[in-house]
Amino acid sequence: MSALFALATSLLWGLADFGGGLLTRRTPALTVVVVSQTIAVAVLGAIVVATGGWSEAGPQLWFAAAAGVVGPAAMLCFYRALALGPMGVVSPLGALGGVIVPLCVALVLGERPGVLQVSGIVVAVAGVVLASGPQTGGTPVQRQTLLLTAVAALGFGSVMALIAEASTTLTGLFLALFVQRVCNVAVGGAALWVSVRRGDPGLPEGGMGVVWASLPTLAFVGLADVAANGTYSLAAHHGPVTVAAVLASLYPVVTALAARGLLGERLRVVQATGAGLALVGTLLLATG
Repeated sequence: MSALFALATSLLWGLADFGGGLLTRRTPALTVVVVSQTIAVAVLGAIVVATGGWSEAGPQLWFAAAAGVVGPAAMLCFYRALALGPMGVVSPLGALGGVIVPLCVALVLGERPGVLQVSGIVVAVAGVVLASGPQTGGTPVQRQTLLLTAVAALGFGSVMALIAEASTTLTGLFLALFVQRVCNVAVGGAALWVSVRRGDPGLPEGGMGVVWASLPTLAFVGLADVAANGTYSLAAHHGPVTVAAVLASLYPVVTALAARGLLGERLRVVQATGAGLALVGTLLLATG
């Protein structure tokens, strides 16, 4: 069950990233984040009320609040790094951080994967990095870009580790996700306000009409991201975190394949190789 939940996480995150990437071609990224997460807050709030999730409130919700603050900050650093440096360097390093941090936390807490699982982890991580389309050669990357990428990668991995500790029951998970998204909206909204005050556009060309027309896609992005956090938490509680973290981080493969299938984008050789390695690593982890 843990492997299935983790693979569902990759699918949901990959599709959410694909949808978010399409939206940010016309709409400012911060606006996409705030609107999509606001929709998620509304839906999660209704679920929490319906399931009586408030009864699960406790100190563990601080993990959810921390994840809600760290997530947008990591995403902002990631977007800034993408603006300053080559995507072929920034993207793989960002994806790698999402694997390394939960792995390290699990190892510190005493998990010890077997030989077959270790082999699967190595192969799958290599596949994730290659599927992100790494770039070699070319112009040297600025130190600021590498620093922002490192902070983003640490943040992505920290969110995965934090959300796994935020609840122990299903109704508690709904409440934890609600708290996380409220913090997402608060941090993202503050960043959007500062951005607009500095003169950056808060709306796309065409104004609110474009945002209203994009609401179905925005809702999908927000809810898919929430669902991915939920399935990852379930995966981490039903099996080894070392396995769940790696399988959940295969989302760059999903994004690349979605772009290939829906937009006709051609995969680079390195990306196709990465997708194949990710599949092999998945099989090794599943059988280990």
